[in-house]
Amino acid sequence: MPIPVDHAPIRTSLLRDTVHDRLRDLIVDGTLAPGEVVRDTELATWLGVSRTPVREALLRLGESGLVRAAPGRSTVVSEIDLAEVREAHAVVVTMHRLAVAEAVARLTPAHLDTMRAANQRFAAAIAATDTDAALAADDDFHAVAVEVSGNRALATVLDQFSPVVRRLERLRFASLAGTESVALHDRLVETCAAGDADAAAEVAYRTWQNLADLIPDTQPDSQPDSQETP
Repeated sequence: MPIPVDHAPIRTSLLRDTVHDRLRDLIVDGTLAPGEVVRDTELATWLGVSRTPVREALLRLGESGLVRAAPGRSTVVSEIDLAEVREAHAVVVTMHRLAVAEAVARLTPAHLDTMRAANQRFAAAIAATDTDAALAADDDFHAVAVEVSGNRALATVLDQFSPVVRRLERLRFASLAGTESVALHDRLVETCAAGDADAAAEVAYRTWQNLADLIPDTQPDSQPDSQETP
């Protein structure tokens, strides 16, 4: 039969995003370990796609700092650089605080119900020590404010830097410290429901700032004042 002239073409952007998200998640959850060599041909075969979306995904992952490549050399999964994690975390904290501040006036009862339901799933996942489910529920919870804010620049920045911070989130949500986030989520919904943008933004800040406790001090130990001269 003839091809319909009005047939909508497949959106290649969806394929690129899917490949990127799959590889990003494999790096964040440790399936692709730090220092591991990743080859576009092998990844393309494994994912059942051409090399083009894989190469594009690796370029984006390089911009996020999750992989590193040099001309003529293999691409490798980046080691966890604490300085980069600290920088990315500062950006992510600021963006989520801004998202909530901009979203409060636009949140509807339906949006708040979505946040409450996500936090219930989050609490259940924390109690069951299901880190993957906790991260998914946490994403759903915070995505409401990001989407309602309508700030595309903010969303783009979070898309780039959140994966770097995600490694910290896995550590937090795998421990009892994650239970504190449940209470902070509840408080965030309460302040949003009250229409208090300033208070809600402060709670959002506290929620994300808590991850800073998981970043070890990157400063070298100070040397004694008196040292023997050679």
